[in-house]
Amino acid sequence: MPYNEKMANRIREALAVVKMVEEKKMFRGMTFMVNGKMCISVNDKEMMCRIGPDAFEDALEKNGCRPMIHNGKTMKGFVFVDIESVKSKKDFDFWINLSLAFNKKAKATKK
Repeated sequence: MPYNEKMANRIREALAVVKMVEEKKMFRGMTFMVNGKMCISVNDKEMMCRIGPDAFEDALEKNGCRPMIHNGKTMKGFVFVDIESVKSKKDFDFWINLSLAFNKKAKATKK
């Protein structure tokens, strides 16, 4: 499962102030669980951000963003963001903050 280690380190640094962060290798990359809930993942070219359905449509208008499609179905509330489009701290922080904001409202999946 190759993933962009540089981006994973940026995410780690951004989440360093957050309690209850766990890393899991999944989705062909590294997933960052916050409070037991999937929050952000990174693979070799994209970040996957769990932003919730309310922010979904507006997020799609951002540069480098595309919907997550699973088994032919659009997963409203999940987006992929091209790593090239989050080189600036401002753009990167936007996606981290949006994901963390939804994480507070998200429900953990049952194990």
